[in-house]
Order: sequence, then structure tokens, then C-alpha cells
Amino acid sequence: MKYNFLGNTGLKVSELCLGTMTFGGNGGIWANIGDLDQQEVDEIVKRSVDAGINFIDTANVYSQGLSEQLTGKAISNLGLKRDDLVIATKVRGKMGDGPNEIGLSRKHIMQQVDESLRRLNIDYIDLYQIHGYDSLTPIEDTIDTLNDIVKSGKVRYIGCSNITAWQLMKALAYSAHHHLTKFVSLQAYYTIAGRDLERELIPLLNDQKVGLMVWSPLAGGFLSGKYSRNKNPEDARRLNFDFPPVNKEKAFDIIDVMEPIAQSKNVSVAQIALAWLLHQPAVSTVIIGAKKMHQLEDNLKAVDVQLTQDELQKLDEVSKLTAEYPGWMLARQGSDRK
Repeated sequence: MKYNFLGNTGLKVSELCLGTMTFGGNGGIWANIGDLDQQEVDEIVKRSVDAGINFIDTANVYSQGLSEQLTGKAISNLGLKRDDLVIATKVRGKMGDGPNEIGLSRKHIMQQVDESLRRLNIDYIDLYQIHGYDSLTPIEDTIDTLNDIVKSGKVRYIGCSNITAWQLMKALAYSAHHHLTKFVSLQAYYTIAGRDLERELIPLLNDQKVGLMVWSPLAGGFLSGKYSRNKNPEDARRLNFDFPPVNKEKAFDIIDVMEPIAQSKNVSVAQIALAWLLHQPAVSTVIIGAKKMHQLEDNLKAVDVQLTQDELQKLDEVSKLTAEYPGWMLARQGSDRK
């Protein structure tokens, strides 16, 4: 297991991060994603830590708080040293029926950071992330509040997730101008079957030295190896929860290229998809989640997969984005300044 800096912080996180969306179930969409109980969670966490993972990502909305609770209990049950772990969670989603139990207002953030600390049974959160943009709360108010909880000692760093480039840059500029804590990481959907992040956000992350945490690296299981042009499993999660959106025809083209590469290395298609991400310079960590131990074991092996330049070129060619304006114009005009 390798360890990368998370943005410009000096904080080192494992190149694979354990995601906890499969912990708990608790009805609704969460039952479709996973319903691991405490014993299963303990086993998943133990195997991950034994493999060198020091980074665990959860969120208050995962199974309506149950994921955080199971994660915290696993840390206690296994006798893990708190300071050896980097624990991340999130805030924004609806956590009750009240009008203020959602969003990124000062009231909601202040309430939820305490609730997450209680459920996780820890004294501080390493990385506290906004789980998306809140169009009803000024980003300035959100940053001011996040700065206060960092100063209070409840949180060490702040991050964001699922926001646009202009929203992230606006937040970074506000923090810099007012000498406040700033977002050190972006958690975003990025996969060889969905490279939209490369248009605006990855150039921004590189320029501003913001870390990238990748969620759903296997495109919601589409790159797990279960799917191909000739097979569509009847027990797969996508039958009941077809998310995130994938251009399936293009993804099949990508799988057609990945399969022979995987066979030549005697590894799974999933490991090739994960390895491709681990070869991308902007990526700080790739979040993996599992409902079964064999899935976790397979994903963990991705850190040992080395892709040659020829293989990376083939994968890039089949998966590259269609040129869009202003990207193609910037490339044309910028050719004389290299």
C-alpha cells in the first residue's frame, strides 16, 4: 500500500480508502447498496486495516447515521488506535423531518458535526466534507462555520464533494481572502467509464493543489467484471439502483479493451479499472466499498497491478472524452506557448 499526500496538507492517506456506504442498510436506497451488520463491518474494517488502509470515509446520511455508528463501533471492537486512522465524514443531506435538518447552514452543520462525533464515538474528525452544494445557503456562511469547527478542535481539515469547478474556486478564493481554512480535497465521481472530471475540475485541482478522492471507481459495479456485451447479471445492484449514470455502449467498448489486459496479467477487470485510476497523477485516493469479503480482497489487489505505457495508451484512447469548447480552442491556441 502506498500513501499519498491529501492535497497540500502534509497529511498522508492510503491510496485506497475504505468506503462505508454498504454498512447498515436501514431501508430505502441504502438497502440496495448494502446491509452489512456489525460482525461483517468488523471483518471488513479489520481486513482493510491489515492491508494498510488508514483512511475510512463515511457520511451522516449513509443509512441515516447507522453507517457512522457501525464504523465507530468497529474501531472500538477491533481495538484500533484512533490516531493511526484518518476518518472522514460528510454533512448536507436530510437527517430529519424538520425544516433545518438539511443543508449547509450554520445551525445544521453545528448540530451534525456533534451528532457525527457521537455516532463515530471519537473526539475529532480528520476530514469533514460538505456532501454537495447548497443553493439556499451562501457559501460564505458555510465556510465561516467550517472554519469555526476547525478552530474548536472538532475537525482537522475540511473537504467538499459533488460540486462544480466555479463553486470550488469561489470557496477557495473566499477562504484565501479572509485567511480561513480552505477545502483540501474534493470527493468526486471519476472512472475510466466516466472521465467528465477532466474537463474543468482536474485542471483546477492541479492548479490549486487540492486532493482528489474518487468515489464509485467501478461505475456503480458496471466495471466489476460482471457486465459485458453478452452478460447482464440478475443479482447485480444496478437492476434496482441504476446509478451513477453510465454510457453503457462506450463502457462496453472500454471493457472490451480491459478484458485482454486483465487476462494477460491474470487479474480481474475491476483491478484494471482501479489500477487505471491509481496511475492518474491527480488522484490522492480511490474509495473502495464491498458487500462481500471476496469483493474487498479483489479490490485490494489493484495496488499491485502495473500498467505499461502501451496499455495506458490503449485505455486512454478507448475512454477519452470528446473534445468540447473551450477545451479544443485552448489546446489550439496554447500550442505555441509550450
